[in-house]
Amino acid sequence: MKENLKIDIVSDVVCPWCTIGYKRLEKAITEMGIQDQVEIEWQPFELNPNMSAEGQNLQEHLAEKYGSTPEQQNASHQHMIAAGEEVDFKFDYFDDMRIVNTFDAHVLLDYAKEFDKQTELKMGLTKAFFSERKDVSDRAVLKQILLEVGLNADEALAKLEDEKSRTDIKNAEEFWRQLGVTSVPTIVFNRKSAVTGAQPVDVFKQVLTELLKES
Repeated sequence: MKENLKIDIVSDVVCPWCTIGYKRLEKAITEMGIQDQVEIEWQPFELNPNMSAEGQNLQEHLAEKYGSTPEQQNASHQHMIAAGEEVDFKFDYFDDMRIVNTFDAHVLLDYAKEFDKQTELKMGLTKAFFSERKDVSDRAVLKQILLEVGLNADEALAKLEDEKSRTDIKNAEEFWRQLGVTSVPTIVFNRKSAVTGAQPVDVFKQVLTELLKES
């Protein structure tokens, strides 16, 4: 009995390239017809662990963090929108868009793992943020997304007040940092090899083919 190929995706909910990277990986898996040979688990990474509860205007945030001008940001957003269209994902950037704290979202993704709903919740969160102009740090929004993917919203939201659940996420983030993960997406195969960034579909196909041959 061959073991499934374990894929850990270290990412953040508000990371656009994480969405593109996953969608390209998903496309590679689907086109190769190997859905039943891989097992995906999402791992937490906060791009902005110190982000305040009220968040920050995205334009201000990008200028502050990366020194990017409005023109550079606009070019980057257009590039992102085009990359999204290729994998059937809509990026809707707008002037008042705010970057938010994602810690609660990561706690909920860990909860969703128990019910095999992690990828559904992850996509629900990232779609809410990038396509539907929603604040994924707002608990009412989180509740709505949990219900949409068929999870027990009250039980899930209770995890946000649970010290162990919160500590588990901090420990997991530290685990991946210690392994040298400094940028996302980082996609780890069988905890042995990794690729970073949103690689093209063909690159994912090549990596998957080699790994499945080895196993």
